[in-house]
Amino acid sequence: MTWWKGMILGVLALGVVAITVAGLKDRPPPAVEVQTAKVRKGAISRVVVGAGKVESVTTVKISSNLSGDLLQLFVKDGDPVKKGMVLAKIDDRPFLGRAKQNLATANAAKSDIANAQVDVDRYTLELKRTKTLAERGMSSGAELDLANSNSAGAMARLASAREKYTSSVAMYEQAQTDVSRTELVAPIDGNVIELSREIGERVRGSDFSEDTVMTIAALNNMQVKIEVGEHEVVFLKPGQRAELSVDALEGQTFEGSVVEIAQKATIKNPGTESEVTTFPVKVLLDSRPAGVLPGMSSEVRITAETRGDAIIVPIQAVTVRPEKLLPDMKTPGEANTTLTAKHSRETLAKVVFVVDADNKAHARRVRTGIASDTDLEILEGLQDGEKVVEGPFRTVSKELKDGDRLKENQPVAAGAHTPSQG
Repeated sequence: MTWWKGMILGVLALGVVAITVAGLKDRPPPAVEVQTAKVRKGAISRVVVGAGKVESVTTVKISSNLSGDLLQLFVKDGDPVKKGMVLAKIDDRPFLGRAKQNLATANAAKSDIANAQVDVDRYTLELKRTKTLAERGMSSGAELDLANSNSAGAMARLASAREKYTSSVAMYEQAQTDVSRTELVAPIDGNVIELSREIGERVRGSDFSEDTVMTIAALNNMQVKIEVGEHEVVFLKPGQRAELSVDALEGQTFEGSVVEIAQKATIKNPGTESEVTTFPVKVLLDSRPAGVLPGMSSEVRITAETRGDAIIVPIQAVTVRPEKLLPDMKTPGEANTTLTAKHSRETLAKVVFVVDADNKAHARRVRTGIASDTDLEILEGLQDGEKVVEGPFRTVSKELKDGDRLKENQPVAAGAHTPSQG
């Protein structure tokens, strides 16, 4: 019994040692769960996105050149108007009185012209007779001088009367113009989009400050003004097509085109760390969508550039890694000098993680081109048909390392959108 017990104890001891040794050996790390996608060839477009407000291409503020009480309003907010239509009327009685006064002054000046003309005719005849008598020696030089003086004076008074009449007529015409200006007339076809004054209020007429009575907009031509960053505006030019959506009309999109790109930047928070430089861009809608009104919020998507046969990967498949942590290797056609960029005091490289035949990840430097919402063009570093890791986001952007074993969850076609994580 003692011998068998010793043998059993020895076998048990060897088993414990074997288990302990096996437990102490290095185990390979667990495979990283990822989603993958195939590198493919296809069309990709650079899309510049901006948000702004819908506005009328032509908006006119109606104000008065005259000061007075607003007696009548012939339109209300939202009403359509035609060019030449009377919109409102200011009290014209003070201006009518001034016009009558100026007319009376003009008539009096006209009478003065007639009287001055009589004097001119009389003194002209008298001068003629005096000259005839002087030639015959029957009139003295003094009499001839007096006749000349009287005739010249009469001509001067006639000229003065005519000047006064011209001035009086001009003042009367100005008064008549003021009377006509008491009616506020629509300069364009459009709609009243704002009434700023009510009947009975005092309207101030001034060349220095505008006292707006109402605002008219030509709603048949609508546009959206957006702000585009300085790194994106360089890709824009007039005539490029755009797709617009309006927040109030969910699910609908409208067509338009770029019509104006500002040549002067708008700089917010200048001289600070939060300085932002943008350029105003106007996009004209091809036609006015039903239900769209000025002031509605809109998103604009401008197709700035399209390439038809590009190497494409999902945009989330590309990340950055410090250059010093990447393996010292090149892929066919890769040039390291163009695939890295200095950033935050260390050199970063754009990389994708390529999946090999053994389901291992290999960091590959790439050079990128244009980007759409979901895809990114690869100019160098990848070939059509290769498999790359595209998610989860946190795994690709922070955790995944060169050489990691992979466990593929659910392959996704390149260009399909996967929610970002982390």
